[in-house]
Amino acid sequence: MSLTHFDAQGQAHMVDVGDKAHTSRMAVAAGAVVMEPATLALVMAGTAKKGDVLGIARLAGIMGAKKTADLIPLCHPLALTKVSLDLVPDETLPGVRVTATVKTSGQTGVEMEALTAVSVACLTIYDMLKAAEKGMRIEGIRLLHKEGGKSGVYDAQP
Repeated sequence: MSLTHFDAQGQAHMVDVGDKAHTSRMAVAAGAVVMEPATLALVMAGTAKKGDVLGIARLAGIMGAKKTADLIPLCHPLALTKVSLDLVPDETLPGVRVTATVKTSGQTGVEMEALTAVSVACLTIYDMLKAAEKGMRIEGIRLLHKEGGKSGVYDAQP
């Protein structure tokens, strides 16, 4: 398997996608912030000192997806057609499960945008709650599904 972000001399470069077909592309990524039950209770009651944890994290995730090319050096800037985040409190973790869905029509996929959206949302949850608990863990960030482009559909194994 060859890596496309390296040229014949082994130097990093941005892949030329100019000859690729414009297709509908979609990616779904997920992760979680694990915390103590008392910290999750603050989220669920809406009483965290910094305000609406889930609302702010949702906006941060959307902004993160839009800024992916500014953060990841070899990512192409993309015109995203959809970015949505689901942030679900889960008492069985305990914590918050974060899922991002990103769509575009273009010449390259949106996997990195979905992963960035989840990462930024999780980091924002941490930031919003760190005064209550510094031992929270961000876990399991991964691509769950992608479709479009030459490689077609990918579904993560459970």
